[in-house]
Amino acid sequence: MATTFSSDGADLMQRMVTPVGVGGHPPTVGLEEYYELDRTIAFVLDNKFTKVALQFPDELLSDSATIAAKMEETTGSKIYILGDTSYGSCCVDEVAAQHVNAGAVVHYGPACLSPCCKLPVLHVFGRQPLDVMRCAEVFQELHPDLQAHVIVLSDVAYSHAIDNLASQLHPIYPNVIFSQVDTKETLSSAQPDSVQVHQFGRHFTVDEQHGLANYCMFYVGSEGPELTNFMLSWNQSPFSSFNPKTGEGRRETLDVNRALRRRLYLVERARDAQVVGIVVGTLGVANYLSVLEHLQGIIHQAGKRAYTLAVGKPSPAKLANFLEVDIFVLVACPQNSLLDSSDFYRPLVTPYEMEMACNPARAWTGRYVIDFCCLLPGASEHIPIPDKISDSDSQPDISLITGEMRSTCLYTAPDSEPTSGAAVICRSHIQTVAQISPAASFLESRSWRGLEQKLGQTAVTKSVPGRRGVAIAYEDESCR
Repeated sequence: MATTFSSDGADLMQRMVTPVGVGGHPPTVGLEEYYELDRTIAFVLDNKFTKVALQFPDELLSDSATIAAKMEETTGSKIYILGDTSYGSCCVDEVAAQHVNAGAVVHYGPACLSPCCKLPVLHVFGRQPLDVMRCAEVFQELHPDLQAHVIVLSDVAYSHAIDNLASQLHPIYPNVIFSQVDTKETLSSAQPDSVQVHQFGRHFTVDEQHGLANYCMFYVGSEGPELTNFMLSWNQSPFSSFNPKTGEGRRETLDVNRALRRRLYLVERARDAQVVGIVVGTLGVANYLSVLEHLQGIIHQAGKRAYTLAVGKPSPAKLANFLEVDIFVLVACPQNSLLDSSDFYRPLVTPYEMEMACNPARAWTGRYVIDFCCLLPGASEHIPIPDKISDSDSQPDISLITGEMRSTCLYTAPDSEPTSGAAVICRSHIQTVAQISPAASFLESRSWRGLEQKLGQTAVTKSVPGRRGVAIAYEDESCR
């Protein structure tokens, strides 16, 4: 279930650009068809964009110059290529596009389909080939019951072939539902006695009486973070899949219970934490600022301290610089939220897990929420923090990790600050700083705290010329 951000930049130093035709697109599919040039050109011309940014993942960069040249020649617009992205390549990099004042972004390759808030976006997933007949055969092998209630999900690269697959299966399976990628053209209202589900940039309609939990799931695509997100979010439904690259199908055997136990262990770590680092993992997903503010509020109400960190693509080396932080909460798109933190000095949790640790009103119901937008006020999964909790709920509990007692009382800031200058007097400047800054408090607990300044105790001397040259051979050293 580990997911990773796009390359951290180290591999860019040794990356070699491959010739056109041996990149990430299949050699049997032409460039015009794979990159949907006709639809892309129409998008630029119809909206009269004068500057357009093309965002490519690393595996498709070999075709970027050819596509950009054809679009410039056809549209007359200025085309920019976004190679390396600020965060995950599945997210639209609106920040990089704004650096060139682009009017729109064309995003190529795999996408998390997270909503954007600043620029118009056209997604071109890349038309990966799908053997529809073989996929239908595998479906029938895995689901011999013709009355089975099944929801068909797919990787975005195979969404173009879902209608063909539906034409093969619908005459045989009347209760099969096919999910569609969210676009303005495909969105529709739910029918009576049905419920429309919107999640991970897809939507489908299920029978209200049968219930979503009673459907089976069939995924078309390779194993990856997208399938893991589906299985954790709908963990009560059995999953099966078809891998178009190998032509084989299987029943998914991911130990969801074990994965959830691991996530609940991280929730327990979050409850023990006193200093929380909120890591910004996206700048393009809509409502990310609202989630940051929401997390800061619930962490403060839980009596914890919070830092907000913008470090680009998170890595163990970057986050290890913040030794005073007990746990990190990553605000990122769904495909980059479940980061494997085994290599990190401190674990990383999702906003949902952080809220479970801080909000006494949120109890574990078996439903796992990956999309942080669902936690905001007015969303489907929002649960407000109570103003105060009952005496029975505010009793200290025992940490399952450290065995120590901890309080569950909510922290409420005072209504007014004292105005008298003699209200609070600290005995030392270090104590004052330690009460304000978690970093200073952590530094105070260390045995070695750095070089002492000794102000006023060091004699003042004139500066003198130092040694010249390189460390291997200074100019004043004699040759040996």
